[in-house]
Amino acid sequence: MEIIDLSVPIDDKTPVYPGDPKQEITHISSVEKDGWNEHRLTFNTHFSTHIDAPWHMIKDGKKLSEYPLERFIGDGVVVDVRKGFDAKRLDDAKITTNSIVLIFTDHCKNLHNNYFEGAKFMPPEFAWKLAKLKPKMVGMDTFSPDAPPFEIHKILLGADVLLIENLMNLDKLAGKKCKVFALPLALRNIDGAQCRAVAVIE
Repeated sequence: MEIIDLSVPIDDKTPVYPGDPKQEITHISSVEKDGWNEHRLTFNTHFSTHIDAPWHMIKDGKKLSEYPLERFIGDGVVVDVRKGFDAKRLDDAKITTNSIVLIFTDHCKNLHNNYFEGAKFMPPEFAWKLAKLKPKMVGMDTFSPDAPPFEIHKILLGADVLLIENLMNLDKLAGKKCKVFALPLALRNIDGAQCRAVAVIE
């Protein structure tokens, strides 16, 4: 069994979506002074590797805590779009309602180098086809499937398809069968949350 980490590490260098406040990681207690080490973390729910709930973009959409844990575990299906989004690729991907579809753009290689420039956004016809297939989640190795006014978010979240943003290492899964685990923080009544996403190669 091989486990691949799909999550972006969180530290003071993790890129923040333009317009959002920068993360704060503060060392508030030390072994020398207090007898223990402790840190205070401050960042938005849509930072680093995280899951979007429908309520993020849909007025009366479901919140993340309304989903059972099994919603965040599924069969990984990698769709390679490095040469462009072709909706016909989804016909061959064998996507089911138990799938977590991972869109491989390779944009994560720019994580610390102009990450928010030059991303490949998902076209509407591709998103509508995904929405009809109704996978558990759709994840991408980039910061967003689209730009304002966020039509793609609304198509997928409106179809109750959760989104995972800021994944990495999808190149290690190409052509392999895997199970994906992307469990969000157990936050109540929230629009999204960080998750530790991993793929277990079978």
